Amino acid sequence: MSLLKMERFFKKKSVKYSIPFLVLVVGGSFGLKQFTENRQILSKDEAEKWGITKKDKSEVTLESEFEKVKQIDINNWENKRGPRPWEEVTQ
Repeated sequence: MSLLKMERFFKKKSVKYSIPFLVLVVGGSFGLKQFTENRQILSKDEAEKWGITKKDKSEVTLESEFEKVKQIDINNWENKRGPRPWEEVTQ
């Protein structure tokens, strides 16, 4: 009797399609979590190997970047046309 109930339970559309979907979503999220952690660890190691260092978060602030932008003269500029893909590049 219970075998018949289980068979009927697994033939329902909601069970037939929702269980594999939920397994893929939950399993995929765990897989992506591991992938991104490994990518971040490896990228830090590669950067250190090549001698690239990042600035500390305390060194860069919104106010310091604003002061740099204030010093730039934005009123005097020259429009330079970039080359189009169909044009030959001349220097």
